[in-house]
Amino acid sequence: MHAPRPRTAQMTCVLAAATAVAAGLISAGPAQALNGPDATAGQYTSVVKLNVGGETNGRGCTGALVDASWVLTAASCFAATPGDAVPAGKPALKSVVTLGDTKTIEITELAPRTDRDLVLARLATPAAGFTGIKRAGAAPATGTDLTAAGFGRTKTEWVPGRLHTGTFTAGAIGTTTLTLSGKGTDVLCKGDTGGPLLNRAGELVGINSRSWQGGCLDTDAAETRTGAVSVRTDDLREWIDGYRARSSGWKTATAVQSGSSLYQGIRLPDGSWTGFADVQSQAGSIGGVRSSAVVGMNGDTHVLAISNNGGLFHTIRKEDGTWGTFGDVFGEAGTLANLTSVTAANIGYDLHVVAVADGKVFHTVRNAAGQWSKFGDVAGAAGPIGNVTAAATASTGGQLQVTAISGGKPYHTLRNTAGQWTGWGDVAAAVGSTTGPISAVTMAGTGNDAQIVIATDNGTHQYHAIRNGNGTWTPFGDLKPIIGTVTAKSIAAAPVNGELQFAVTTADNKVLHTTRHTDRTWDAPTTVPLQGLPAAPGSIAITPTWTP
Repeated sequence: MHAPRPRTAQMTCVLAAATAVAAGLISAGPAQALNGPDATAGQYTSVVKLNVGGETNGRGCTGALVDASWVLTAASCFAATPGDAVPAGKPALKSVVTLGDTKTIEITELAPRTDRDLVLARLATPAAGFTGIKRAGAAPATGTDLTAAGFGRTKTEWVPGRLHTGTFTAGAIGTTTLTLSGKGTDVLCKGDTGGPLLNRAGELVGINSRSWQGGCLDTDAAETRTGAVSVRTDDLREWIDGYRARSSGWKTATAVQSGSSLYQGIRLPDGSWTGFADVQSQAGSIGGVRSSAVVGMNGDTHVLAISNNGGLFHTIRKEDGTWGTFGDVFGEAGTLANLTSVTAANIGYDLHVVAVADGKVFHTVRNAAGQWSKFGDVAGAAGPIGNVTAAATASTGGQLQVTAISGGKPYHTLRNTAGQWTGWGDVAAAVGSTTGPISAVTMAGTGNDAQIVIATDNGTHQYHAIRNGNGTWTPFGDLKPIIGTVTAKSIAAAPVNGELQFAVTTADNKVLHTTRHTDRTWDAPTTVPLQGLPAAPGSIAITPTWTP
């Protein structure tokens, strides 16, 4: 393992050098615990070899992918001398990871912790085909058996060519570390530093840092101790996910209401998800949240939240992960009584917000300078359609499209590039098909087309249709063959990289996600992991974001 600079009679870090002892370290071949077995082929694909400074005189360690772009390992692997602080940014020495047998990728950025021997290392290109390691949300109990994996030396091999594992028993659990006792002759050797420590479920609970190395090759024969120290990772979900959210490419920012607050998570380019973090803890309390809308714009994510007392608030999550403070939209755009829902879309750098209040549809714009127009009653321009219960928006070719539900039926209007509204059109008549009473609606603009998804019959059925750029409509298609039989509590759609992504919260407290590709095929739905939510998921909103 790797760790801070050892002191007399203290454990030593278990770094490694490629072919010779250098500065008291040794290189990383496949990591292995003393007399531990070879890992089963394909069992630990997220465990990687790490080389810092070159194959001849460099330092070898082990690491674990947390997703396709980031490796979690020991910070001491990159220290000029073990124990020295590691600066954030580009590594001082060329550093590469090896995935599988031959694939190597350079590390371009380091994000170290200041409170423990731990660093996130960003890969120059995503590790295609490799999935991130599962992470535990709690520390192991004292006395629990744990598995360590690494590419370090063994009792007889200087630079092994295989990943090895060993079994250890958890001892004292500290604030940032946990102690380990090797079972039998299992021990962590040089090159195992940075390797993962896993619980019985195969979830990451720690990163290995220091070891007595009793019995390892080139260790004093008088040293027989096999104890070790690992740094805890179970309490670092938000820190890890904050960096994961910076991965390059198209992502899907997601807001889910749960309990008394709103929680934000991100679907990453590799299809994995971050955990969900409390928005009010970042942007300030608004007295609880019951629903929201989100819009990705210029790398940022705009969040609109309806508070439990019916207020409307706005904040921005910046591309770097920092949040602005919730601002009172009513204080800027005028107060609406009996606010029931909000939806939004962007046209260029203008944020268009549509709210349903007192059974009517209202519209406002926040321009690129952050200034709000006053709410206007859309009925004044598009005509009345009766009591409105829900609405959805989409941006297509510089136009704002709006679908509103009145009397369980869908009606459509658009605001053209000149700011003029068309009259409401009967969507059921336009698509040539009817459904049961509509309880929820969502829209997404893909190119010049507006894709619409509805939930009907109290959420028990879901349908999809498209308003083409030429103004024609496709019939409603039943989504049961795509997502199965579900009862929808809330639905959300977003255009991500030209494709339609769709998410639904269900009556059995799941969140399902799928993608409709440009060739009109749908992915099988996946169940979104809801780590971080305190209670069942309620309303959901999704939007595309892009990071270069």
